[in-house]
Amino acid sequence: MKLSAVIEDLYMFNEAGDLPARIHAAAAAGLDRVEFHMWSPTGMDAVEAALKATGVRLLSLTVGPRVGCVDRSKEAYVLDAIDRTMAMCQRLGAKDMVIAGGPALAGASATEQHDNMVYLLRQAAPRVQAAGMRLLLEPLNTRIDHVGFFMGSALEGLDIVEAVDSPAVRLLYDAYHAEVMGEDWREILKRAHLIGYVQVADTNGRHEPGTGTIDWATWLPALQRAAYTGDIGLEYRPSNGTLASLQRTREIFGMAEAQA
Repeated sequence: MKLSAVIEDLYMFNEAGDLPARIHAAAAAGLDRVEFHMWSPTGMDAVEAALKATGVRLLSLTVGPRVGCVDRSKEAYVLDAIDRTMAMCQRLGAKDMVIAGGPALAGASATEQHDNMVYLLRQAAPRVQAAGMRLLLEPLNTRIDHVGFFMGSALEGLDIVEAVDSPAVRLLYDAYHAEVMGEDWREILKRAHLIGYVQVADTNGRHEPGTGTIDWATWLPALQRAAYTGDIGLEYRPSNGTLASLQRTREIFGMAEAQA
């Protein structure tokens, strides 16, 4: 289990400058994996060069152009976006793509939108699996950061992943989003076999672990007992600079000595 820096705008290593500079800064801080959200078909040459120069591994990209998966009428558009994102991931060495429900569909019931997500993810799963990749479904809290979106519940996300029934579709469990929604992480971890990736931030501002109310000293061992063996993405906004926040996170997670 290793830590991965989310280097999207507002998150880690923004002090360094653009994405390539953030990759170099992450490597200098002892991190060998990163992830970010937005990508451009013509803007990745410098990112690719930075990854190769540092040996840093890119874990994932968000499906782009950013699309949701609640509108069945947009099936062709969604699948095309997934195909193009897969191609970029393969170029940059990433194995995962992230997708969320997106803005709620006007006039559609929650049940209809839930069923639409299952349908669209089932259509995408075979091509993702054939490429040896994964599509990570991320529930986003609808109380603070994503008001008006559909599917803010990690438990519902697990239901959707279970219904899709493909090893190529897994849940991205973000501890911050689930906590904001008032969900019990113990219930989420009961189905940890459906969790493909984990991200963290704390409450009270979405800063690094240790700045809010999440009991990380209980949460992390429970995650390990649930047999999660993947990495942990640091998708937080540093409260007092990236390096200080990274040190605090390593101490909270008992990883400080390994990085010394």
